[in-house]
Amino acid sequence: MSYLISIEQPEHHLAQVEMRIPAGMKSVVVKMPAWRTGNYKILNQANGVRDFIAKGKNGRELVWKRIDKSSWQIENPSERELTVSYLLYANELSSRTRHIDYSHAYLDATAVFMYVPELMEQVHRVELNVPVGWKSFSGMVQAQPHEFLAQDYHQLADSPIETGVNDVYEFSEDERDYQVVIWGKPAKKSQTIVEDLQKMVSASQTIWKGYPYQKYVFIIHATAEATGATEHINSTVIQRPSELFAKRKDYLDRFLRTAAHELVHTWNVKAYRPKGLVPYEYQHENYSDLLWLAEGTTSYLQDHILLNSDLQTMDEFLDKLAERIDEFQQKPGRNIQSISAASMEKWIAQGGDFANNFSVNIYTEGFMASWLLDFEMLEDSNMSAGIKELHDSLYQKQNDKRDGRQFVVTDFDTAEVVATIEKLTNKLYKNWWRENIESPKDIDFNNLLNKVGLEFAPVKNSDNKVWMGFESKEQGSLIQLTSVEREGPAWEAGLTSGDILLAIDKRQVDSKSLEKWLIQYNEGDEVELTLFRDRQLIKRHLKLTKRLSKKRKIRFLESPSETQKAFFKAWLGMEFPVNRAEAN
Repeated sequence: MSYLISIEQPEHHLAQVEMRIPAGMKSVVVKMPAWRTGNYKILNQANGVRDFIAKGKNGRELVWKRIDKSSWQIENPSERELTVSYLLYANELSSRTRHIDYSHAYLDATAVFMYVPELMEQVHRVELNVPVGWKSFSGMVQAQPHEFLAQDYHQLADSPIETGVNDVYEFSEDERDYQVVIWGKPAKKSQTIVEDLQKMVSASQTIWKGYPYQKYVFIIHATAEATGATEHINSTVIQRPSELFAKRKDYLDRFLRTAAHELVHTWNVKAYRPKGLVPYEYQHENYSDLLWLAEGTTSYLQDHILLNSDLQTMDEFLDKLAERIDEFQQKPGRNIQSISAASMEKWIAQGGDFANNFSVNIYTEGFMASWLLDFEMLEDSNMSAGIKELHDSLYQKQNDKRDGRQFVVTDFDTAEVVATIEKLTNKLYKNWWRENIESPKDIDFNNLLNKVGLEFAPVKNSDNKVWMGFESKEQGSLIQLTSVEREGPAWEAGLTSGDILLAIDKRQVDSKSLEKWLIQYNEGDEVELTLFRDRQLIKRHLKLTKRLSKKRKIRFLESPSETQKAFFKAWLGMEFPVNRAEAN
């Protein structure tokens, strides 16, 4: 299979794609994927295709018809080689599918190159015809400056191409080659970014023993408009506004954590992944009840990599952990939906009010499930095996299956994960799994922290403020409710998202004065609210409560036991800090 993509009108976001299909097929169906890897959402990517034409080897047009939203059927009576061509519109930068402009093109193959189902296992070749001065990069084998080879369509689909006017940096680490391709101008020295990425990839070996790639490409879009990231088989694309590279907190939270997350995915999801995701079905959803292990555990391990590479301090690690705990505990949905159910529902999951009150998130709550599992395994194995050892075991199975191919993927289901845990810990886990993964779960964080010699810093009374139980936004000078927390004060008072708050106890309030008005009230006070709902004036009575208004802090115990210090080392791979004052 071979493709030629010609970018001759980049300022109009257009490209011409030509696809050559080998001889031997009398009726050929070509398909454009309906979603891209790394994003559990149907995108209907064929909507950018126009001027579809099929020709035989003699140049004569062949008869074809579109048989569904993503498929074209071509009649090829001679069974000779044929060519398919189509015009492609590419102006979708933030979705990280396809984007072409005057300075570059980012091409995710699932949004650019159609495939023939019967020929997916063949070698796929891509040639680019691009403006003078552009350079092309991808995780695929680079045969020529603008030509790439993939071992099959699955590798092509998971190996985006970045071509254009870019800054490029290279380094080697542990006999692997890395490229850092930057489009745009990040507000930080590029060399610092490259050095930090090198530290990161080295720290990956504190979790896994070995790499599933020989070459890896970091694609960085430092722009004004797009934000997000996507993992690929031996590359990643990270999009951040240029200014977010400047301040330390932004750089750590928005770039380094993201880069570590996508790097972890190179093992967890790309080298091995849940059985429901193997192989990728490009026309419909791939369901799995283990997506939390794919995403939540990746979030959990990313922070370990950053800590072990000295890219974040212990204080930064604990601050982020406390932030995650607060986020978890302030989400009522944790008592309604299990993390395995959330995994199955990811493809259709809602956001907003319903998500907060009745759902959990495979990333946020998946992180907590991973932490819980890690500590359970460490305790049951006498601190010899935790979640890191679990993931290295899953990876080694992949490593054994290579059979001379560069990129392979192994799969696992819940039964195999549980069996691997039981082998590592010599304990039974079916009941634990049912109670903690397949059922809604609240977590005793004081107990978890105590195991490793940590605790929450005391909370002052002044840190608790009167709370009404809703989130809001400015609607002109008015206050419009955007979210009402289940069983909170506003919920019990009968408020709902979309309500517009006008007055408290007959005194007008707006977005600027609301907090000032609330200062004069105490916990337990009942107030009368005047609101607009569906353009009608209504009144409700609300009983105020209090909630912690500041982020909690986690600190080290003054006199930890030897067991706590040993657990801390097994957890993070480093000694418990001797100097408490410095650690805190």
